[in-house]
Amino acid sequence: MNLTVSYIQERIKNFKPEIGIILGSGLGDFADNFESVKIPYKDIPGFENSEVQGHKGQLIFAKVNGKNTVIMQGRYHFYEGYSMQTVTYPVKILKKLGIKTLIITNAAGAVNENFNPGDLMFITDHINFMGTNPLIGKNDDTLGVRFPDMSEVYSKKLINLAQETAEKLKIKYQKGVYIATTGPSYETPAEIKMFRLLGASAVGMSTVPEAIIANYCGLDVLGISCLTNYAAGVSNNPLNHEEVIETANKVKESFKLLLSEFIKRL
Repeated sequence: MNLTVSYIQERIKNFKPEIGIILGSGLGDFADNFESVKIPYKDIPGFENSEVQGHKGQLIFAKVNGKNTVIMQGRYHFYEGYSMQTVTYPVKILKKLGIKTLIITNAAGAVNENFNPGDLMFITDHINFMGTNPLIGKNDDTLGVRFPDMSEVYSKKLINLAQETAEKLKIKYQKGVYIATTGPSYETPAEIKMFRLLGASAVGMSTVPEAIIANYCGLDVLGISCLTNYAAGVSNNPLNHEEVIETANKVKESFKLLLSEFIKRL
């Protein structure tokens, strides 16, 4: 971990990030319009290269509305065959680099039948349905305690600020619980019916491991899901990743506007 941090610090010099952002599928364009230092994951000791469509796989250090920000343009997924430790390693590095706030975004399927593709959903809580936990193994006391409290993984203060920002910009939003599965197969209609009974509003294949580690590290977390499709059984359409990217592209301007204004108000 020290090698990773020192490698990055050598390239960003005196730049000290205070906010971290993880950009999900189809949402990476947010990072393209800032004067920045870009470091490909494949060049960073301890990092892997993400090969999922819609993920560029690089760290971007930039000022966003006056705030020192580090942006993960793409993430690792458990379904790619990476361990949970690899999936969440970047969050630990962002903590070591000095961030206090982490904004985690994703593309997700709408489980709540009142939600629609194109809606943005602020995550109020999550259900870990991945069958494992990134904190399994020896504890790193420099990052957090062995048994972290999970009562408020997603900061109520940040959710309120995000709501106020969306309302100011007249951007429609939802709030709800995100449930994470391993993927890479999409869920069955029966599974989605079960998730709805459990109280989930949206389903995806990421975010929860990163949020667990961020909470463990003492970071304030905001989670935003871009609802890119109806989950299985909600509509008669078959699910595919191309639809995810297509819908994310349609709402990315609203997403970028919301994210930029939210950071300004932090």
